[in-house]
Amino acid sequence: MTRQSRFFYGWVIVISCIAAMTLVYGVRHTFGVFFPPILDEFGWSRGSTALMLSLNILIYGLVAPIGGSLGDRWKPKRLMPIGVTILGLATVGCAFARELWHFYLLFGVMMPVGTAFCGWPLLAPILANWFSKRRGLAIGLGQMGGGFSFTYGIFAEFLIAPLGWRDAYLVIAAVLAVVVLPVYVFLIHYRPEDKGLKAYGAAEVPAASSLEPVVTVVKDLKPHDWTLGRAMKTHQLWLLVASDLLYWGIAGYLVMAHQVKFAVDMGYSSVVAASVLGLFGIFSAVGMLFGFLSDWLGREATFSLAIFLSVGALVALLLVSDPTQTWLLYVFAICFGFGNGLCAPTIVAGTADLFHGRHFGAIAALLLTGVGVGGAIGPWLGGYIYDVTGSYVVAFFLCIGCCVLGCIAFWMAAPRKAARLKAEGWGVL
Repeated sequence: MTRQSRFFYGWVIVISCIAAMTLVYGVRHTFGVFFPPILDEFGWSRGSTALMLSLNILIYGLVAPIGGSLGDRWKPKRLMPIGVTILGLATVGCAFARELWHFYLLFGVMMPVGTAFCGWPLLAPILANWFSKRRGLAIGLGQMGGGFSFTYGIFAEFLIAPLGWRDAYLVIAAVLAVVVLPVYVFLIHYRPEDKGLKAYGAAEVPAASSLEPVVTVVKDLKPHDWTLGRAMKTHQLWLLVASDLLYWGIAGYLVMAHQVKFAVDMGYSSVVAASVLGLFGIFSAVGMLFGFLSDWLGREATFSLAIFLSVGALVALLLVSDPTQTWLLYVFAICFGFGNGLCAPTIVAGTADLFHGRHFGAIAALLLTGVGVGGAIGPWLGGYIYDVTGSYVVAFFLCIGCCVLGCIAFWMAAPRKAARLKAEGWGVL
């Protein structure tokens, strides 16, 4: 028998996810701040150095479905501390790296494996499990930590200035051990049933749907036990993967990897450049806070708004030509941050509308494979384009095209039609 207190423990889960996302993904998202001093010390090309981030995202995308599947089948409270330990050891290793292949192995391979076992592949289904109603809001709040992880770049920059980039990595690893491990051990629970509770709103709406109030829930639907294999036979899932690949993978990570170095090239100090990355992170978190808009406006309309803001941000970045145009950097950081933040919970909520069930962790993690494949291209390609042309102009125009194509793919996936498609029996490819 379940019990329900006046204070819903799911909000503790949300706060825990914010803290965990900030610190776990902060290790990866400080790359733009570590990029310039590593280049200065070793003199490697931008393309070959940025490849370590591309490799990180690719391996993360490939391992994420494994992490999500293990979370569905094994005990996440065992898996997540293991992931934090791997991530922390990889971060410590980066402090002692001397060769490019050291970074490829530590930052590019070990780090994303740890992240996949303690990050969003497990946190996304945790949030979906705890909230049947207002899932878009809950996921958006939980993902705020992903936005705040970019503000971690400011912290890293202030560590690098007095300590150097090597000792900065050691401090970041210590934070994982002191903060993230206790959160996972004592606060996180994979399902509300683990605490004798029901999901928020479970008595009001079917657990597989979070479409209120945009779509009327079809009554008497026969529940589908979505497995990863069954979902992979639908064109809807692959369109969602393509959307994440184009928007987050290629466009998002290309810009995130190179925006600090771009600002430094334009004559701005490293502190100003890092602050722009931090501002991007703050507004990314704000955008995630507004994830509830997809519950009101619809998933597709909200995603389109995110793309509009992101394209406008890239145009502002293209207009920057000298260090007197700081306001354009701020326009970029605000619009691109808000657009990225708004997109993230919208695409996850849209996926939950279509495929939520006992195996949602593995299904949602496949989206991260799309991000991984695109992310393997984006950072490296941005560096390669700069090495060849001496400019980021072509790279940023490429990002605009990827944003638009990602939006088209999301509309074609049509989360708005989830209830009708379920009623019709979900024809598959």
